[in-house]
Amino acid sequence: TLTYAAKDYSHLVGMGGFSETLLKNHFTLYQGYVTNTNKLMDSLASMLKEGKVSIPEYSELKRRMGFEFNGMRLHEYYFDNLGGKGLLDKSGKLSNKLAENFGSYEDWERDFKGTGMMRGIGWTILYQDNITGILLNQWINEHETGHLAGCIPILVMDAFEHAFITDYGLKRADYIEAFFKNINWGVVESRLK
Repeated sequence: TLTYAAKDYSHLVGMGGFSETLLKNHFTLYQGYVTNTNKLMDSLASMLKEGKVSIPEYSELKRRMGFEFNGMRLHEYYFDNLGGKGLLDKSGKLSNKLAENFGSYEDWERDFKGTGMMRGIGWTILYQDNITGILLNQWINEHETGHLAGCIPILVMDAFEHAFITDYGLKRADYIEAFFKNINWGVVESRLK
């Protein structure tokens, strides 16, 4: 069975607006998703080998796989698109695409932040439709519900309380401002097709 290894994001410690405590706790949480993804893959492989694919336990582990795997992968997208200076090249490909799809960068940002302020736990993701190239902001419940099929995550923001409550309490809007100041737009733009 293939195994996943947790990436090292310690270079983000010291990033403005994010305490070391918050980041280290968040890295530990992410590592748990990697560990659980590997455990699930091992368990499912064993059950498959033993011919136990018709039992309820197999079904439940299959369902759980979406939660754990997406928890791992979304955190990787999230941490990878942090560590920048928050300045988007206004004449670049991404800026032009955002203006084309949302009317202006400002309208896109307002929509993305508004999506991030929705009540609940989950993620805010700027997707690119793999077929049409259109950019869309989407709310994801938990880790696995609401993903747009055939779309590529371009910018990912964690909207679970663990991403901000240590530093901001319940002030999610302040966290979102700090997030925007630390976006690595080069990474985000590199995800465009």
